Amino acid sequence: MTALMSGTAPATDRGVGPLLRAWRERRRVSQLELALRADSSARHISFVETGRSRPSEEMVLRLAEHLDVPVRERNALLLAAGYAPRYPETPLDDPALDALREGMERLIRGYEPYPALVVDGTYRVLAANRGITMLMEGVAEHLLAPPLNAIRLTLHPEGLAPRIRNLREWRGHLLEQMGRQIALHRSQPLRELYDEVAAYPVPQTAPGGEPEEPVPYFALPMQIEHRGHVLSFISSISTFNTPMDVTVAELAIETLLPADPATVKYLHTLLP
Repeated sequence: MTALMSGTAPATDRGVGPLLRAWRERRRVSQLELALRADSSARHISFVETGRSRPSEEMVLRLAEHLDVPVRERNALLLAAGYAPRYPETPLDDPALDALREGMERLIRGYEPYPALVVDGTYRVLAANRGITMLMEGVAEHLLAPPLNAIRLTLHPEGLAPRIRNLREWRGHLLEQMGRQIALHRSQPLRELYDEVAAYPVPQTAPGGEPEEPVPYFALPMQIEHRGHVLSFISSISTFNTPMDVTVAELAIETLLPADPATVKYLHTLLP
């Protein structure tokens, strides 16, 4: 896990063969199983991985699909095999993505009064609704300067962290989530963010401390204080199916679902 989270590939990982082998091993798939999935042979897969055979562009994409390789990394595989990248990386403010951007903004506005936001692959906040703005009350000004980062805002000692009642549990959940993403994407910016937030001192929680007795929630909630009220939220993350663009592939819509009736009532009163 430490090696995977380092954000760098070993020096021997040159060419498409070692990269494909690394993805196959990460997915815990044998050469025979991959060959059956991709309508190939274990012998051919072995030759590709050792560099004895150069895969066609179609074969690279087929193997990447069956190994569930992220879109950005599929481009890297194509380049390593000597082919041009297949998937564009369109800026979110490009007119070509107007409909997508407007659709996401309507979605998170429609979720009000409950908090919702859109983030990219490094948790940079691209859009947020009034529910999120409400939670940001009291956050230090320097954390609100663009570009906003959802993980930094949540775990920084001058961010939401002092008001999160179950901070140690929630912090552990977020760091574990980031660790899984780093292992999957080998993203250096994400690794740097992880190192930064993992080094934050864990501040004291809001007055009242951790809940005295466990609450039987159906999933781990974030319990956060707001104006003397303790709100409980369950986080849900949505991504796009079969993306054909790197930018779209790395977008995520996070919604915070109220975990108890008191939170529902409070939010409807605060944000009618």
